Amino acid sequence: MTSTPVTQTRIDVSDGVRVSALLLEPADARCLLVFAHGAGAGMRHATIETFARGLADLRIATLRFQFPYTETGRRRPDRPLVLQRSVRAAVAHAKAMRPELPLIAGGRSMGGRMASGADAVDSLGVAGFVFHAFPLHPPGKPGTSRADHLSQLEKPMLFLNGTRDRLADPELLAGVCGRLGSRATLHLVEGGDHSLQVLKRSGRRQEDVDYEVAEAVSEWCREVLGL
Repeated sequence: MTSTPVTQTRIDVSDGVRVSALLLEPADARCLLVFAHGAGAGMRHATIETFARGLADLRIATLRFQFPYTETGRRRPDRPLVLQRSVRAAVAHAKAMRPELPLIAGGRSMGGRMASGADAVDSLGVAGFVFHAFPLHPPGKPGTSRADHLSQLEKPMLFLNGTRDRLADPELLAGVCGRLGSRATLHLVEGGDHSLQVLKRSGRRQEDVDYEVAEAVSEWCREVLGL
């Protein structure tokens, strides 16, 4: 991976609440992905860092940001209203910082669900959505109700999920994508868990899997979004 520089910035969410953000932008960026973290870890988590670096190598910039609860060191996620407001603020911040770049929104696990939830309420005005391990249901409780709001999204969606993900049964997720029709693209990582990590006994190198995931985003941007 290249050593693309990182720019630190701050995002105004609301009522004096500000959160940290990291812009990773290759010199020849073709688009910018506003990316929210998952429930259990912030924007500097190794999985997110690896994902962002992989995208930078493929000319996709990322703006990662903290939710208010992680900014203040709390472990319990904020209410969905606050999380969605944070996504909306991050998208507005990205538009102001780089108005020349097409924007994509999304996030890892809960972050992706909050990004899509925000758009279902009021369009974010982005070109599409990238879901890194969309959390379709709680562990051991298969269901699809968490995806009900996705039918309200009008833009293309890319789902990056592992076949061993305990929060997204592959068959149920495929059914959700099928109902979304041409708006949805599903990329399943064989043997990947909720972090898209594979077991050593799979015979696959994790760095190869990480590249596969980044390349799936790059190809989707090119072939579906025309970016």
